[in-house]
Amino acid sequence: MKLATYKDGSRDGQLVVVSKDLTTAHYANGVATRLQQVLDDWNFMSPQLDDIYVNLNHGKARHAFNFDPKLCMAPLPRAYQWADGSAFINHVELVRKARGAEVPASFYTDPLMYQGGSDDFLGPCDNARFVSEAWGIDFEAELAVITGDIAMGTAPQQALEGVRLLMLANDWSLRHLIPGELAKGFGFFQSKPATAFSPVAVTPDELGTAWAGGRVHLKLQSMWNGQRVGLCDAGEEMTFHFGQLIAHIAKTRHVRAGSIVGSGTVSNKDWSRGYSCIAEKRAIETIESGEARTEFMKFGDTIRIEMKGADGMSIFGAIDQDVVPLHPVEQAS
Repeated sequence: MKLATYKDGSRDGQLVVVSKDLTTAHYANGVATRLQQVLDDWNFMSPQLDDIYVNLNHGKARHAFNFDPKLCMAPLPRAYQWADGSAFINHVELVRKARGAEVPASFYTDPLMYQGGSDDFLGPCDNARFVSEAWGIDFEAELAVITGDIAMGTAPQQALEGVRLLMLANDWSLRHLIPGELAKGFGFFQSKPATAFSPVAVTPDELGTAWAGGRVHLKLQSMWNGQRVGLCDAGEEMTFHFGQLIAHIAKTRHVRAGSIVGSGTVSNKDWSRGYSCIAEKRAIETIESGEARTEFMKFGDTIRIEMKGADGMSIFGAIDQDVVPLHPVEQAS
């Protein structure tokens, strides 16, 4: 099934069930009003939501309405945890090679991960507001999963059973703030602003055979200012699958229902497939010619991130955002 959260003026929005073709929706308030409620009682509530989903797809839902992604918050508007990995080691290899650094051997056996802010996510069509272009504004096209409860010490294959939903993510980065933060030895903070997520989150069965081995074997498309810059395979070169990423978190603590785990920038060794973040394009340019030529994003730029199934239909809907300056009044507040 496919779930979304509509804006209603509250912090957590209103849960809706969305049809498979993303054209119609139905409020889920007869079952639950918020997605976190469902995640907390998945075995009881998800079958009831699936009944709505089936009726919606067969045109039998009595109070269906046209689905509008512009009215969506992130599917889970705020989460108990947002942990983003860097599961595509090719991305790490490129960025480090561009600055003449080796990739430590441990990076191939132990996932990289950072703890992001989870109290303030962006909806799929919300403007991405930043104080300054000089901070190096960059999109990052990724996949993410939402988990159920997973006990400390759970093995990777068992952890996969805790994947409840999948969605797309745009994990915004402020590249020029990163070096100073990493130099402090405490990792990302101000360089990682609010992440945006796709209009809908989907259960793994919606992906069919494309969901295999804890990976999504489909192409992730990135359109920057209307031009396709990336059509990257999200499955074949994912070094650590989602079960391994979740198990990495669960090594020393429990993972609670409503945790979001990201894949990191989707990246392929075949450069003809393009890129899922500008930093990677700049790394390739540096490797090829000794100089990065592509600039980071400017105010007025747009980014659209989408994944389609074998039938050509959008699975999650699109993240479709404008980059805009933070208004002076908002800065003062």
